[in-house]
Amino acid sequence: DTKKRLAFVADQYINAIAPSNYLATNPDALRLALDSGGASIVQGASNLIADAQRGRIAMTDETAFEVGRNLATTPGSVVFKNELIELIQYAPTTPTVFRRPLLIVPPCINKYYILDLGPENSFVRYAVAQGHTVFMISWRNIPAELGNLTWDDYLERGALAAIDVAREIASSKTINTVGFCVGGTLLACALAVLAARHTSHVASATLLTTMLDFADPGDIGVYISRDSLAARERALLAGARIQGSELASAFASLRPNELVWNYVVGNYLKGQTPPAFDLLYWNSDSANLPGPMYFSYVRDMYLNNRLRESGALTMSGQAIDLRRISVPTYVLATHDDHIVPWRSAYKTIGLLGGDLTFVLGASGHIAGVVNPPQKHRRNFWTNELLTDDADDWLSRAAMHPGSWWPHWSAWQSKHGGPRRPAPASAGSDRHRALAPAPGSYVSERVA
Repeated sequence: DTKKRLAFVADQYINAIAPSNYLATNPDALRLALDSGGASIVQGASNLIADAQRGRIAMTDETAFEVGRNLATTPGSVVFKNELIELIQYAPTTPTVFRRPLLIVPPCINKYYILDLGPENSFVRYAVAQGHTVFMISWRNIPAELGNLTWDDYLERGALAAIDVAREIASSKTINTVGFCVGGTLLACALAVLAARHTSHVASATLLTTMLDFADPGDIGVYISRDSLAARERALLAGARIQGSELASAFASLRPNELVWNYVVGNYLKGQTPPAFDLLYWNSDSANLPGPMYFSYVRDMYLNNRLRESGALTMSGQAIDLRRISVPTYVLATHDDHIVPWRSAYKTIGLLGGDLTFVLGASGHIAGVVNPPQKHRRNFWTNELLTDDADDWLSRAAMHPGSWWPHWSAWQSKHGGPRRPAPASAGSDRHRALAPAPGSYVSERVA
């Protein structure tokens, strides 16, 4: 760990002192300053002041996007709301739907609309078009008064509450589920709680770029240490929040040239406005986390790696044993993921019970997941023989061109149950539609 941190610091230093990052040694920026009569320098200074006031480097033209206007536009309704989540039910686009609804548990570190960016790259819209009644959790950007929420609160008031509401609205004893990144970790914990309670509310699970074994946590591990957590323990357990801006800066620093210095040069040295890019707008739209929840997550999983041990953790009053999760599970990792290394995600197959399918997508943590089939981009690997060694699995895997979405859709349809007429309206007598999608929580920006 010490060697990794030293290497990380050295890499940050080398990137920082690159000549291109300074006006006097960047010939392109100097030429632009001369050609513009100094206007580029004036605009660059203005950009720097604006970013300083905003508290982050602008990675995209933020005026080009608005949640509900050209992001998160799949039609639907908020059908449940508490202090932590809004639950969205999306309107059907097919005359019939699968009996079992599909609940998506997105990461709580950023906003849910990474899975509903625009019509052409929306996983939500795709799933709805396949005949699924899709429900989506929209996590709250935690305000100061909710700083004391715990990991158990995220289970009980988040994932488990959403499972119950989706079941009730769909009049279905069981539902299908999808969890993404830390949302997948929360989903797995919720399934383990249900298994310990001997309740069978879930028929299948999909885990997208999710870590359950934290032995190799990827590049983010350079920021996680016992000393740093201990130094903040008292404040975190007292309800201090982890600011979304802090998390965003940490993740950006893992790719300094692409996500930091590229914009320092463009925004400040050249006075340019970065182009409109929906994914980078989402990347900047981070959320605060409550201290106790964050503390448990880092201590129990990243530092102590206890989730993989049967009975080592207690959540919602239950001893957690991932091996008691017996539902069919589709596990997707992505080959170049620096946040959830694919070999770490592969270890999930040895932790869960039930029938498992492992698929490896190309590209990274986000681009490998958000890969709509109509764009005919990238590829993915499959191999039904789940060996103990990840590299052995890959060496025997078949490569398929294009998106993994249709492969998942074929798998998911087997667990959807019989078809029935699509519901005419959202919600139920017990859980009535409260507001149109995308709801209000998703629009709360980090202060």
